[in-house]
Parts: sequence; C-alpha cells; structure tokens
Amino acid sequence: MHKLANGVTLRRVLRYTKRYRLLMVLSIFLAAVSVALSLYVPIRIGDAIDRILGPGRVDFGPLFRILSETALLIGVGGVLQYCMSVLNNRMTYRVVRDVRAAAFAKLQCLPLSYLDRRAAGDTVSRIIADADQFADGLLMGYTQFFTGLATILGTIGFMFSIRWQIALVVVLLTPISLFVARFIARKTYTMFLLQSETRAEQTALIDEAVTGQKTVQAFSREKAVLERFDEVNGRLEKASVRATFFSSITNPSTRFVNSLVYAGVGLAGALTCVATAGTAVPFSIGQLSCFLSYANQYTKPFNEISGVIAELQNALACAARLFDLIEAEPQSPDSGMPLDDVKGNVCLKDVSFSYVPEKPLIEHLFLSVKQGQKVAIVGPTGCGKTTLINLLMRFYDPDAGAILVEERDVRQTPRHSLRRSYGMVLQDTWLRSGTIRENLLFGRPDASEDEMTAAAKSAHADSFIRRLPQGYDTFIGEDGGILSAGQKQLLCIARVMLARPPMLILDEATSSIDTRTELKVQKAVDRLMEGRTCFVVAHRLSTVREADVILVMRDGHIVEQGSHASLLRQNGFYAELYHSQFAP
Repeated sequence: MHKLANGVTLRRVLRYTKRYRLLMVLSIFLAAVSVALSLYVPIRIGDAIDRILGPGRVDFGPLFRILSETALLIGVGGVLQYCMSVLNNRMTYRVVRDVRAAAFAKLQCLPLSYLDRRAAGDTVSRIIADADQFADGLLMGYTQFFTGLATILGTIGFMFSIRWQIALVVVLLTPISLFVARFIARKTYTMFLLQSETRAEQTALIDEAVTGQKTVQAFSREKAVLERFDEVNGRLEKASVRATFFSSITNPSTRFVNSLVYAGVGLAGALTCVATAGTAVPFSIGQLSCFLSYANQYTKPFNEISGVIAELQNALACAARLFDLIEAEPQSPDSGMPLDDVKGNVCLKDVSFSYVPEKPLIEHLFLSVKQGQKVAIVGPTGCGKTTLINLLMRFYDPDAGAILVEERDVRQTPRHSLRRSYGMVLQDTWLRSGTIRENLLFGRPDASEDEMTAAAKSAHADSFIRRLPQGYDTFIGEDGGILSAGQKQLLCIARVMLARPPMLILDEATSSIDTRTELKVQKAVDRLMEGRTCFVVAHRLSTVREADVILVMRDGHIVEQGSHASLLRQNGFYAELYHSQFAP
C-alpha cells in the first residue's frame, strides 16, 4: 500500500516538474559532462603512474603534462557541478513554490466544512513545514540522482572497456547494495509519515496555546498545557528518532557492501596483474589503480542514492500531506449570472441543514424578508442562529430547500456576487496585520480619504484612531495588536460602513462596546441601513427592540415571529427569554 502511495505521490510531483523540463535537461546534460570529465581523470592518473617506472626512472616530461591536464579536467568539472547545483536549486524551489502556491490557492476555494474539521495548525504545518521538508528531499534528489546515475553508467562502460572480467565482479555484487537500500527505504516511509503528522499536531497545539495564552493563564492551566505539549513532543521525538535511525542505517549498510566490492576488485585486479605479467596484453599497476578508482566511484553513488532514498521517503510523506490538501474536494463550482441590483429581498423555502447527518439542526425553515426590513434573530445557544447566517452567506449550502435573493436561488449565482451584497460584522473580530487605513479599505480599496474618514466617524472610531501615534497610518499587529476588543469591533463596523452593501449581517457585533457607544453606533447603523435589509443575531435582547421582525429560534425552528411588543404580548418563549434577562 505504501509503495502504491509513493508511486501516486511521485507522479503528482512529476506533474509539477514538467514546466521546468528545460532546466532538467540542462541539469542532466551538465551532470553527464561533469561525470565524463571526472571519469577521465583516473585514466590520466593511471597513465601518470605508468610513467613512474622505478627509482630514478621517471618520465618527467609526459608526467607534468598529464598532471596539468588532470588539474584542468578537475577544475572544469567543478565549474560544471556548480552550474548544475544552481539549476537544481532553481528548479527545486520553483517546484516547491508552485506546490505551496497551489495549496494556499486551494484554501481560498475549500468549503468551510473542510477547515472546520481540521486544526488550523495542521493546515499551516502542511503549507510551511511539510513544504520545507519536501524541498530539502527534492533538492537532494535532483542534485545527487542525475550525477549518481551518470556516474554508474559511465564507470560501467569504462571498466568493461579496460577489463571486462573484473568489471563483471563489480556488476554481480552491486544488487546486494540495491536490495539493502530498498528494504530499508520501504520501512522508513511509514515512520516519516507518522513524524509529519505528529509535527503537524504539535504545530496545531502551539498555535492554540499562543492564541489562547490569556485564557490559559486566567484559568492557571499552564501546567496542564505544558504536560499536553510534553506528551506530543515526546511522541514526535520517538517518531523522529525511529525515522532517523532507520534511514541512517541505510548508508552504513550500503557502504559495507561497497567495501566488499572494492576488496573484490582489488584482489581480482592484483591476481590479474600477476597472471598477465610478461604477456602480450598485460594489466599494469596504472590500470589497476584506474580500476580501483572506478570501483570506488561506481559504488559511491549507491551510498548517496541510498541517502537520497531515505530523504526522499521523508519528502514524499510531506508531499502526500500537501497533495491531500491540494486535491481535497473543493466547494461546488459557481454557476449562473451574477446578482445585480440587489435590493434586499430574501426568502428561505423549506430549508433543512445539519453539520452531521445524524444530528439535524435546522429543519423545514421558512422565512421571507422584504427590502429594508431589520430582522433580529434570537434564541438560546445552539438553536441555529449563526448557522442561519452561514447559510445566508453561502458558507454552507442547505441539505434541502432553497435560499432566494431577489427570487434567484443563491446556488445559481457566483458566491462573490452574493457575498459582496452583504456586509458582515462578527462577534469574533478579524483584522489583518497592517495599518488602520489598510484594514478599513479592505472591503473597498478604491474608497476616497473623505469616505473612509466619514465611515470611521459614523462608527465612532475616528476619535480613538486620531489619538493613536500615527493616526490612520498606525500599524497594528495580527488580530488588532494593541487595540482593545471594543476598538477592534468599531473598526470592523467602520469597514462595513465604508463598503455600503445593500444588506448587513451583525452577529453580536456590539458585544464588546460599552452601552453608551453601542447606542450611538446603533443609530449610525440604522442611518446606514435605511432602505436596506439587516440581519442581527443577538443574545442581549435590549439591542433588538427596534427590529421590524424578530425571529425566535429554538432547536432549528422559528417558533415565534413578530415585533418586540407583539411577542411580549404573546407571553411565549420570547417573553420568557426577555424577562429572564431583565428580571430583578
């Protein structure tokens, strides 16, 4: 099974190398030429040895010429190997760049259900750590595989041309080295895959601990988190040690076999020298020296390739996780014409949805919202309020029924045209690392300075922005950095106000704002949304009194519907929720 997985992953990698075929061909050519030069060096050294006939019998003229030629061959070969390394580096990192870009691009079109089922740290680990490991293995493979293969073929040719009987000894003993390398490599793939998965688990845990450090310290759970980290770290250590140990014994094992080959060549060559002495075709000491050099060069690539195979197992294990992300099932493709001239008429017809098939959440939901209506959605935790928003934004598609905007099924419209019709402010704020200005212009980059400032004033954010060191050009770190929770929410509200969408979704958007500011912001939002449809998810019922329609949800159903006053007169579930918040 692992062999099949390896083959599939390798074919996927080769698809990404096709566009760099020219670089690959140049690399192979340089490898062949540099190897040819390096293989010619032992012949010249053998000739030099044969010019040393004995004490006082050295033919210095030809000897110096041979040594000069040898030095030139070595120098040119070194330059060619350098050029080959540059090409291999460029090819490797371009392939990894493309794979990493494909993985990140895939994130933009994956359904939220895929991301919701996986830890964020695991996904980050795939795109960063696994891609780096993949690059290391691929670079080693490119660098050593082409050169090693050319060396093996070249040395076999040269050895057979010199003395085929001794060359046959080398060839017959070689499969032992290949068998040992293949046996160990098959064992290491599973271990490297486990290492990558455990490393991803550790990355997810670190990401979780860093983002939630305040909560961890607030509950004095530092020791528990540290123990959990130690457990994962210990498993990663064991997985890494096992993978590294088994991959490390490949090289010594093949070296042992290759030493046997070298010894066999030396013994056979020495006997041949003795046997052919004085014959018409003697086997000289220089030729034996040349043959021993070739035997060493012939076996060296097997040591290197065995190391490459071990590293390649790690690279393929990491690549498999990357391709698992790249080839994940994307969200259903967009179809139909874009939504134009959206006024804010929304209709849900018999909508049913569940995150897990065996646990129904929303069932047979009917809802009709007219242009300009302010719709509040209230109910206990887990009743389906946020899920309803996810369906409206088409983060998820309903299992049954249909959602219509301007009498068009949202599944028959491109997602981007639907989502630009909504402005969304969530309880969990999101701000990018950058300046205040960049964050405000995120939804509408072409807005003017006056429009941006007016939106910030409407959201009551302008005053605190101007008190910051560089005003609108103040740099804030990831997730708002130095800003308070309330200030971050004001920026998110200003960002939506600047975009001026035809419909607005507020999911507990003012939960971190003080009551006085909340009233001002609510009035600003009301002015902004005049004639526009607004969906407000709220737990604090004091914020929804002015809504045109209040939807009371319970267990995925709308159990009550009406204005604040009419629902209180019904003295039903809404009245129970309302009085529970304001009872003495």
